[in-house]
Amino acid sequence: MLRTSAPAALLLALLVGGPAHADPTTLTVMSFNIRGGGANDGKDVSETVAAIKAAGADIIGIQETRLEGEPCTAESCHPRGDSAASKIAQALGYHYVDQGEESPVLWANAIVSRYPLGPLTPNRTGARINVDGRTVDIFNVHFPDAPYQPYQAVGIEYGPYPFLHTEDALVAAADGARGPGLKLLFADMDTAGPADAAFVFGDFNEPSHHDWTAATVAAGLQPLAVAYPTEKAIEARGFVDTFRAVYPDPVAKPGLTWTPTTEPTDKTDHHDRIDFALVRAANAEVVAAGIVGEKAPEADIVVTPWPSDHRATYAKVRF
Repeated sequence: MLRTSAPAALLLALLVGGPAHADPTTLTVMSFNIRGGGANDGKDVSETVAAIKAAGADIIGIQETRLEGEPCTAESCHPRGDSAASKIAQALGYHYVDQGEESPVLWANAIVSRYPLGPLTPNRTGARINVDGRTVDIFNVHFPDAPYQPYQAVGIEYGPYPFLHTEDALVAAADGARGPGLKLLFADMDTAGPADAAFVFGDFNEPSHHDWTAATVAAGLQPLAVAYPTEKAIEARGFVDTFRAVYPDPVAKPGLTWTPTTEPTDKTDHHDRIDFALVRAANAEVVAAGIVGEKAPEADIVVTPWPSDHRATYAKVRF
């Protein structure tokens, strides 16, 4: 059984704290942008199901369950066609809920769960489940991808947005892009109220403040240090980045989820970790975490063929 390293475990305890429980609950969770269930590239949904089965996930926050619109540009890309969520849930023998229309915090999202799901929160970001008599809130988001700060920082054109060269400018652009969605998410969290555990899954379309650091700049992985605001704001509500709880060193373990479709040396792209699974619970322990994708060493769980332009992130959490 894998456990967090001592420093990461200590950080987790400080952040989520609380007394030990005699009979803890363990869940394996996953966040997965499925690119239309593979249908954007003519792939069968069975490839997406195979990736979920390989992770052994009990609960999956899925983004992009529908096809991209035509045309699809940085300025305008709306989902079309049917959601793949029902087919995925049926193949797994799980429950599911589609999260409805596009919004500043949703783009063809769905939650798939081994456990029955309650009604959606008012902004459709989350639902509650019951596990071993414990209440567990599941929030699943997809924040806007434009303007996309990593491209702005390294000079890659994506829509009519300026290149940016300072941390302040990048943080301000990220706030402008994802702040409206964060407000909807936080309103739903407040409405949901207390729970024994809560998870946030999502394609944030923004890197983590844990990853754009002085150390990653020195290692040549990032162009400058940036305290990106979106994950940081969620962590301020007591949530923990499950991947970084197990792998606190972003140089040794970048955990890149964007993208398996280009090489790291490709000057027309920039690889980053933009897909997240966060947890908040008393006495939470991240037992294991990793990346699911097309090949090692980028992926800890390798699944071929791989159906998406994102790798997925997973975690096994005890609380």
